[in-house]
Amino acid sequence: MGEVPKIYGTLKLCGTKAYVSQSPWIQSGKIEQNILFGKEMDRERYEVVLEACSLKKDLEILSFGDQMVIGERGINLSGGQKQRIQIARALYQDANIYLFDDPFSAECLMGLLSSKIVIYVTHQVEFLHVADIVFVMKDGKFTQAGKFNDILNLGTDFMDLVGAHNEALSALDSVGVGPVEKTSISKEDNNSASTTGAVQKVDNRDVQDSKIDDLGVPKGQLVQEEEREKGKVGFSVYWKYITTAHGGALLPFILLAQILFQLLQIGSNSWMAWTTLVSADVKPTVTSSTLIIVYVALAVGSSFCILFRSLLLATAGYKTATIIFYKMHLCIFRAPMSFSDATPSRRILNRASTDQNAVDMNISNQIGAFAFSMIQLLGIIAVMSQVAWQVFIIFIHVIAACVWYQVILLTLSEFCYFLCLLIHMSHEIYFETNNVTNSGFSQFVLLCVCIIIVHGLYMLTC
Repeated sequence: MGEVPKIYGTLKLCGTKAYVSQSPWIQSGKIEQNILFGKEMDRERYEVVLEACSLKKDLEILSFGDQMVIGERGINLSGGQKQRIQIARALYQDANIYLFDDPFSAECLMGLLSSKIVIYVTHQVEFLHVADIVFVMKDGKFTQAGKFNDILNLGTDFMDLVGAHNEALSALDSVGVGPVEKTSISKEDNNSASTTGAVQKVDNRDVQDSKIDDLGVPKGQLVQEEEREKGKVGFSVYWKYITTAHGGALLPFILLAQILFQLLQIGSNSWMAWTTLVSADVKPTVTSSTLIIVYVALAVGSSFCILFRSLLLATAGYKTATIIFYKMHLCIFRAPMSFSDATPSRRILNRASTDQNAVDMNISNQIGAFAFSMIQLLGIIAVMSQVAWQVFIIFIHVIAACVWYQVILLTLSEFCYFLCLLIHMSHEIYFETNNVTNSGFSQFVLLCVCIIIVHGLYMLTC
């Protein structure tokens, strides 16, 4: 695996490898996704792997079978179930070499992996008799190698390990657990008998735990789909964002700075238009020095307005983002434990990284750009109306046309999105289930397209 530094020599690895750790590693997602791990679904091999890993019973008692969503850190699975899912993931990869780091369950070693190269690191000795070769390690070095019986007959430390294992089994027998192969009779009920061994009891305990969990949990997924608001963003959301920092006290000063900047811009343009000579015969109204001084003063005033506006906008945006970030973390840290169990960490990371970055860098600038553009538009309309008041009529028609085109573009984009989504879903239904004919598939797509077109026309006429 490349995790141990090589001191000398040459290492060659032929074929693919799969690794099963001692502590189960489970992703937050469906059980099926954990087993496939990005590979295409092969139903026949999938069923064989489930059978080999004894996962059939587990899937039968779970509410959603292999479609059940696993919570963060596998919170809604027992230890044995997580280990079996991890082994099933490795088996489904169909690798050439398998590395097992002392997993709890190793029955599949003698079944599905009988033709594979398996390196099994363990302190357990009950599976060693089926190994082709056994390596004994002590103090980080190989001390013995050979067949199980050959090493056992040498009478070394390995024999002490096997003896300790046998003594532990004898101790279990003495307290009434019974050997693995023997059956035990219940003393409380003479009419009923238990024929489960020690290994089977471990699996049954996992099954019983899962049944108890199912009785206490409603028939729904632990990890729900993330809720998203759809449609237009209401004005109340923007207003709450604007008034978060200092109760919106900086908003009037930002707008005042932009209005003064627009007035100074209009004044500088008017000043240049009024003082510029139309022809050489016309006498200048002011001297050149006065023209330059006034123009520079107006430009300096505009620069200071822009400076104050930018500082106030950055301060308000920074303060708002800081407050939102603090409140978000406060809610996360004070949330109940059920929130951590049902919420994948990737969602929290998305809120604290990508979404928070949008709040920090984009939203304040976009809201500011919208407000500044509106002020600039009003200034242009005011200047043009001084020349011809009829310009108001043109602006009314232009605004109406812009709104109409916006509705058309939004409707067309929605139509194209749903059409592509419909075709994609229809192809999945047809090619995966293959339960409809070509004509039925075409009629189904045509009907849905007609429904979407009628909906789009209705939206345009409203």
